[in-house]
Amino acid sequence: MATPVGRIEKEFLFKVLFEEKVPIKYIKDRTEYILKVEDKVTDELVLRPDRPIGKLKPRSKMALIFNYRGQSVDFSSEVRMLKEDLIYCRAPEVLHKNLDRNYLRVDIPSDIKVLFTFRGDRYNLSFPKVPEYENVGTNDLFSRDDPRKLSDLIKQITGSLKNYADGYKIVNFKDKKPETLDEKLISETGKSIFIPLTRGTLPMTDPYPKKRIITEEVFKRYLESTGVGKTFHNDRCARFIKNKFDEGIYSDAWVPILFHEYVIGYIHVWIDKQGRLPFDFSVLDNLYQFARVLAFSLKENGYFETGKIQNEPFEGRILDISASGLLFAYPLGNSLLSTLLVDSELTVTIEAPRRTINVIARIVRHFKDKSTGYFGCRFVNMAPEDTRFLFEHLYGRQIDDRDSAFLSGQV
Repeated sequence: MATPVGRIEKEFLFKVLFEEKVPIKYIKDRTEYILKVEDKVTDELVLRPDRPIGKLKPRSKMALIFNYRGQSVDFSSEVRMLKEDLIYCRAPEVLHKNLDRNYLRVDIPSDIKVLFTFRGDRYNLSFPKVPEYENVGTNDLFSRDDPRKLSDLIKQITGSLKNYADGYKIVNFKDKKPETLDEKLISETGKSIFIPLTRGTLPMTDPYPKKRIITEEVFKRYLESTGVGKTFHNDRCARFIKNKFDEGIYSDAWVPILFHEYVIGYIHVWIDKQGRLPFDFSVLDNLYQFARVLAFSLKENGYFETGKIQNEPFEGRILDISASGLLFAYPLGNSLLSTLLVDSELTVTIEAPRRTINVIARIVRHFKDKSTGYFGCRFVNMAPEDTRFLFEHLYGRQIDDRDSAFLSGQV
């Protein structure tokens, strides 16, 4: 995965680019240009291209890539002025290395049009909202039963909970808004409170690839967001755990019920009898399965239908594109923006003169400035013939053995 280069390494690479004249690659309108750094890099980057670059003008963004000792590094820079065959750019703030692609994203050709449509249904609901997206689909658990029989399903789940918990509660935030600290924690983070032993501490680490647990660090960030000073964080963490023990709870878990970007409720289980085994990660895994089944069953029962939004294509401003993904921008303030979340999927239609490509794209990163949201997307399972066509259309040459990573889905 691409990672930012540290300050010292960045200064070293700038020095190398100038002194060793390492070639920098830039692709525009299916033409590849080679540039070299003409002067020491300060707050300005001076580049000399191997030939004139058409249609380049001040304020243009340039996506650039170079290779140093077998490692590809990329960055973006804004053109300040063009003078005497030189390009004067702002020095980039960030360089990225450990790239998972072999070729640079390029400016989108003028003969390509891109349309986006949300994949699946979209909703506008009056539940707490989190900045992540949870796919809700069928599940192997209880698969033999009709998910529309919600009351029977809840009986099965609560029966299972009794196997390892002394008490349980399933709460719907439609009937009860978050009030307690525990409820506010899970509704604002979308993560679980998991305390195997209330004589201990909050978890220090989260073993799940997609982070699920409110660790001590997450808890402290929440405290800071509510105005609690850092000097009080350790005391508040300790009191949070101690209060549970004082209430007679020895093991505790709260798991949010997630539907798309909404926290619609939670499952709370606890142990209040001594001698019983404390909760472990297998219990947490089961609770996640139960929460997913509940959300899916509610959807199948039409519980969210009144909040469904009409799904229509929309256009984003394409900043750059490659054979494996693209980056687009969308203005802040538009209601659509709140549903463009990391891990949500879009159907992308790429219209080119000789071919139209329909492909799924997953949002893998999101950042914003004062006026605009930016979304990096990765194409998912694009057909090899579509990848080949897009590659050749973007880079102006046929794909060859060096580019096999594109066809094997490694970029």
